[in-house]
Amino acid sequence: MSGNKTFEELPVWQAGRELVRQVYAFTRRPPVVLDAGYCDQIQRAAVSVTNNIAEGHERDTTVELVLFLFYAKGSAGEVRSLLWNAGDIGYLPAPAAADLRDLARNISHQLRGWIASMQTPDFNPGPKYHKEPPAGLRRWELYLEQQGLFRLANGRYTQTTGGTKPVNETE
Repeated sequence: MSGNKTFEELPVWQAGRELVRQVYAFTRRPPVVLDAGYCDQIQRAAVSVTNNIAEGHERDTTVELVLFLFYAKGSAGEVRSLLWNAGDIGYLPAPAAADLRDLARNISHQLRGWIASMQTPDFNPGPKYHKEPPAGLRRWELYLEQQGLFRLANGRYTQTTGGTKPVNETE
């Protein structure tokens, strides 16, 4: 979805790799190395940035790419939050935590720009975002309507006679 580039050629993915390297280096030093839960959480969040960029890129649809870029952006935010925690509890000196947060913030900005570039006026993110029924469900409902069944607002179906929609049907 990015022209002819592979995800490995994308600057934002490369920046994500640098974030992973620095997070892993930070979590291998005392005292943080002794906190397995924290190490696992921040490592997973950092790796999630690059993995979601790669997975979205490989899906070959704009809608899925945007969705996975949002996941990657969320993971970059999670890394920043965990880095604030690291500074607060003494795992990382404030300047080092700020440098890593800046790297994660830069990734978020790149992702936001990429997402915005794809959300043009003709962009159709699909039913998940517009609360429209998926095409398959709509075809099924049309078939049911032909059979005299109509879906009520509460999700239940009601039988009608003559194939017309019920009027003032109580739910």
